[in-house]
Amino acid sequence: MAPTHSAASRARRTAAALAAAAAAAVLASGAAPAQPQQPRTQAQQTQTQTQAQKLPEGLYGTKDPQYDGVWRQSLALLAQHTVGVRPAPSAVDWLAKQQCADGAFAAYRADPGTACDAKTMRDTNQTAAAVQALAALGGHGDAVRKAVDWLKSVQQADGGWSSMAGAESDANSTAVVIGALTAAGEKPEAVRKDGASPYQALLGFRLGCDAKEGERGAFSFQRKNPAANADATAAAVTAALGKGFVVPAAGQDRPVEPPKCGAGEARDGDAKAAADGGAAYLVAQMDAGGQHLRSAMPGAEQQPDVGNTADAVVALAAGGHSEAARKPLAWLEKNAGAWAKQSGPAAYAQLVLAARATGTDPRHFGGTDLVAALNATGPAPVSTDEDTKDAKDSKDDGGGISIWWVIGVGLALGAGVGFLLSGRKGKNAL
Repeated sequence: MAPTHSAASRARRTAAALAAAAAAAVLASGAAPAQPQQPRTQAQQTQTQTQAQKLPEGLYGTKDPQYDGVWRQSLALLAQHTVGVRPAPSAVDWLAKQQCADGAFAAYRADPGTACDAKTMRDTNQTAAAVQALAALGGHGDAVRKAVDWLKSVQQADGGWSSMAGAESDANSTAVVIGALTAAGEKPEAVRKDGASPYQALLGFRLGCDAKEGERGAFSFQRKNPAANADATAAAVTAALGKGFVVPAAGQDRPVEPPKCGAGEARDGDAKAAADGGAAYLVAQMDAGGQHLRSAMPGAEQQPDVGNTADAVVALAAGGHSEAARKPLAWLEKNAGAWAKQSGPAAYAQLVLAARATGTDPRHFGGTDLVAALNATGPAPVSTDEDTKDAKDSKDDGGGISIWWVIGVGLALGAGVGFLLSGRKGKNAL
């Protein structure tokens, strides 16, 4: 996470759908199916390397940005910002220049110098992600305002959003826009279309007491297919609590309880109760050990879903369910490194944000320095939190007589005892 709040999961769906459509078009045209690939010649390898080198300056990642350029850039910048990393100006400029004149963002524009036209695939998810990143970085007030105005202009009659114009509202798109509105200083509940608010739309995807017992509290992706969806549920839980990608560590623990039916059933307009029910569904969907969510293509054996597990950790942390988030977080620390390395900057950003939401140090995440790994996927940052600490420590340790040195000497002389001076501060967990 076009992608959605549930990180790159929606990007994967969009890319898969487009790929499937392309494949169908090839078959319909009578073209022969692709043959097994032959070993590439040196010339082909050189051509591939040259194409990779043509990626725009400042862009994070080395894979084709056609479907997720703005998305992965936004998450990378936002994750860096949360841990005190000041990104390279070229990275921020690349994102800002992707914006269309009307305020919208597409997934990727190879030539941002060419104006957007009717054929430009404007995307609410990419736009909402860019809003959250640019709002956090500061200095882009006009761009954020224009993007928010565009998002408001494409709000659906039910109060929600779809990824692309003309499609039915979905929980993921509505959730990521709620996060963007919050980041921009808006009150999502006040952003209405035909009297309907984003929260009304979001809660319209919730499965209540008339659903199967195991699906109660979950959210569906769209109303036309009211099936429980863990991806949509993780996004909706966080948004129902009025939060975006960045969730500060709550430092508390609230028990996870299944939604009540009957006399204690929550009202349809109770977003907090809906978030609690969604959190309970996520916990129930974890594997037998309560460690991760599972995914599988039809007919395939279920496999751990690393991305959605990371989103679930953020959702649980947003609701103050720190104990419920503990096991899946520990599982991510042990198992997410290879996935992130293969997936790229958005995946590293997801893990950084999950660590932040749970008060975990992303620089020591199961033996991986997520921040360094994320930084390595793009242009070298101007500075990091470690640089800032080192500079402050150096200032404290030298460059003249410190006031603490004077006080220490005074205490030693007055009391006749030794003293310990240390201007270097220990590292605090995020």
